[in-house]
Amino acid sequence: MSGPVRVLLDLFFPPKCVFCAKPLRPGEREVCVHCAGHLPWLAGEKAVRTAGDCSQVVSPLRYEGPVRDSIRRYKFGGRRGYSGAYGKLVAGAVRTHLTGRYDVISWVPLSDKRRKERGYDQAFLLATATALELGDVAVETLRKVRHVDAQSGLVADAARAANVKNAYAAVDPELVEGRRVLLIDDVVTTGSTLSECARTLLAAGALEVVGATLARAR
Repeated sequence: MSGPVRVLLDLFFPPKCVFCAKPLRPGEREVCVHCAGHLPWLAGEKAVRTAGDCSQVVSPLRYEGPVRDSIRRYKFGGRRGYSGAYGKLVAGAVRTHLTGRYDVISWVPLSDKRRKERGYDQAFLLATATALELGDVAVETLRKVRHVDAQSGLVADAARAANVKNAYAAVDPELVEGRRVLLIDDVVTTGSTLSECARTLLAAGALEVVGATLARAR
């Protein structure tokens, strides 16, 4: 995009912070200075947790306040463009905690029904943006073969685990056999979804599965 065109677009459609949705000031890009300093960051070991068969999951942010609102706009409000800013944050967490721990980057897929309703798969976009930041590409390793109720509507850990049981299938075992997989998703809560995806990939021959999300809800 040429300089003059960008200037005109910024004049009529000023870019906004992906978290607070306020217009960015000169010199700010994607995330405003205030949000950069006040978001609920997860640092050090607080950014790392386990999730069943997914041996380690890293997240740069807690799922609360402006982070929660932003992700909801991204998933349900058509803000696909947020994936670029999100990808930078997830890639930073991966570099810090998971360097050398994976061979393949992939994502937790939506069902065909959910993707058609939404118009896009937010985890695919996030994985693609994250991989780009890491100088890599995201590869489809899983397909959601059973449409299930939204995990957000379930509270109990057992209910969440049962809801996604056998909901995924490996696309091609040869893609993951003998390799370590990094799975990308937007939010981790109980870890049931990441664990079920990891179980499926391990059964297909993956050596290990680790995960990275933008935010952690618990």
